[in-house]
Amino acid sequence: MGMSFQAVVCTGICVWFLVTPPAFPQSSPRSQSVPGKQQQIETHSRQAQEYLRQGHADLAVGEFRAILALDPNNVDAHGNLGVTYFFQGDYAKAAPQLRSAVKLRPNLWKIQSLLGISEKRLGQTAGAQVDLEQSFPQLQEEKLRIQAGLELIEIYYAASHLDKAAGVAGILRQLAPTDTGILYTAYRIYSDLAGESMLTMAMLAPKSARMHQIMAQEMARQGNTEGAIAHYREAIKMDPRLPGLRFELAEALNLSTSPADQEQVEKEYQAALSDNPFDEKAECRLGEIALRASELEAALAHYSRAVELQPNDAEACLGVGKTLTQMHRTADAEPYLKRAAQLEPFTAVTHYRLSLVYRAAGRTADAQRELAEFQRLKDMKERLKQVYEEMRLQPVKQERLETEAAK
Repeated sequence: MGMSFQAVVCTGICVWFLVTPPAFPQSSPRSQSVPGKQQQIETHSRQAQEYLRQGHADLAVGEFRAILALDPNNVDAHGNLGVTYFFQGDYAKAAPQLRSAVKLRPNLWKIQSLLGISEKRLGQTAGAQVDLEQSFPQLQEEKLRIQAGLELIEIYYAASHLDKAAGVAGILRQLAPTDTGILYTAYRIYSDLAGESMLTMAMLAPKSARMHQIMAQEMARQGNTEGAIAHYREAIKMDPRLPGLRFELAEALNLSTSPADQEQVEKEYQAALSDNPFDEKAECRLGEIALRASELEAALAHYSRAVELQPNDAEACLGVGKTLTQMHRTADAEPYLKRAAQLEPFTAVTHYRLSLVYRAAGRTADAQRELAEFQRLKDMKERLKQVYEEMRLQPVKQERLETEAAK
């Protein structure tokens, strides 16, 4: 597909392989039967490591080759020679040496991953895929695992195996959640996967309720609330019991500026809850509506029910905390707000509400800290809002909720 996900492997990995205690046996059993030969091998090995420490990789290559002349099955020499060639960018020479090491000792995952990367860069895609698939799950070093994962993703992406690429991307996101390269890679894969699924749906069931739901979601994402509502209503006509449909319609209505649409919002959230009594998000939205109307007991009941349904729902915990603070029960609100901050640390209004709680308790330093964090996150969200506006996308619903909550 003409897209590259490659990253640069830090040369420190090369040093790790070559100058730490070897991951390979020093020699084959046959060489151990000849003491003179073994002594020569150990001398060449020490000299090779010294050359590498001095940055003389070419001289180290000569020492590794001397070892292989004495002992062609020396796993250590094959592996280190292959790694040296790899970090010199000579993949054609690296691959045979790395392959020999893996054949002699199949569980050398780091070496096998470098073999897979070398094969990929030589255009040997089939072999690269096998070696990377086998080694990637076993790798422990973060930099190497990220590199191997990105290479494997590129193979999957080129073959249009988006589901497999998405699986690896998910692992890498957990490994390095703030890495912009990985985030971009995941964005491209998930976007293409969504597009592929939408195209397949359009071909198989172009007039189905699900197709209308997809079109509604796309229009909502682009900020076309009116169009989204129309498609949601069409989907409901076709299949009123479709899971999640009522809630999504209510979300779209909640964003509408039409008074008529606003009058339908609460009814649709109630319908969503009727369809699915375990929908904690619908409970949260009903709690929000009650809170805006200053119906504090009703709001607390809805938010508390949401927490009961899903204790790790940050929005539900925040809702309970907000309601309790407005009821002047700040001590009771604190644990819910702290839990919400743990679950979603980048929600600005949570820190604002915590600042109120700490101020009421006379904890001035804590209140100032939380207020500063609120302002920092608020500024960051404003910048994000500008990005959404430039892309003509509907801001994420959490932004709307935070704006309402901060009033």
